[in-house]
Amino acid sequence: MDDTRDDSRRTGEYGHIPVMGARIVELLTPALDADEPRVFLDATLGAGGHSQLILETFPLVRVIGIDRDASALDIARRRLQPYADRISLHQATFHEIDDVLAAAGEETIDAALFDLGVSSMQLDQAGRGFAYALDAPLDMRMNADDPLTAADVLNTYSHGELARVLSEYGEERFAGRIASAVLREREKEPFTTSARLVELLYDSIPAATRRTGGHPAKRTFQALRIEVNHELDVLREALPAALSALAVGGRIAVMSYQSLEDRIVKHEFAARTTSTSPRGLPVELPGTAPKFRLVTRGAERADEDELAVNPRSAPVRVRAIERVEKG
Repeated sequence: MDDTRDDSRRTGEYGHIPVMGARIVELLTPALDADEPRVFLDATLGAGGHSQLILETFPLVRVIGIDRDASALDIARRRLQPYADRISLHQATFHEIDDVLAAAGEETIDAALFDLGVSSMQLDQAGRGFAYALDAPLDMRMNADDPLTAADVLNTYSHGELARVLSEYGEERFAGRIASAVLREREKEPFTTSARLVELLYDSIPAATRRTGGHPAKRTFQALRIEVNHELDVLREALPAALSALAVGGRIAVMSYQSLEDRIVKHEFAARTTSTSPRGLPVELPGTAPKFRLVTRGAERADEDELAVNPRSAPVRVRAIERVEKG
């Protein structure tokens, strides 16, 4: 989570600075800068860094924060304590937006942020198993109460199921080879920790690919995390729910960190900003004009200043959309 000021509430005690914080505030300002109360939905609260910036910048904004991770909610609640009268925090998955808004007593929102993927805080918690650089239990659950773990996937999925997960969610070229190795090795002993899996991946991926394709475990760990947390399915449900709840003049910003997420966002935003009139007509039919417009041109990336302050912003792609008409 992001901010460049030397405030312990933003950095040391509560994890990393929020990615592209200043730009996110800038994108959402037209929707939140008003002389009357506004509602901001932080659909991926994490440690609360982006919400803190919103609360500091807009004194009339109320924040509704969602996170499936109970430990993240505890950290965010402490971080945002100075704004306790303007926050409403909920443990939920962000596709449950309708239920969360009802619980918070709101029907519409003026702005929302989706900061997708695993948070810096989760990556840095060794026991969670998200980071392939740390030997840890193969968990990867964003909500510790969910039943499925990464170890379960490795130890119980068939060859076809596992290869599909690695190929579809990790875009792994050697998904079949890795799946074969996993099934062979789990017969000797079930997988429990990340170090053994990383060793298997080094052995399974050809040396030439390892030299040019980044860390050999990156794609497999991404695939397992997405499968365990149903991330793409949840995103496909959450975006329409958030867009439906958005007031006229409201804006939604989405931060994606890999192409699968960004593709879903791009497709949803394109559909919402395209006329439904049949092509070739000389005029647009009544009621077919798009109800939304794109705020960003394509996907914005972190600039050099942002990268110098926050190297973890390198893969981020930011897209924003605004509702221009009811319906």
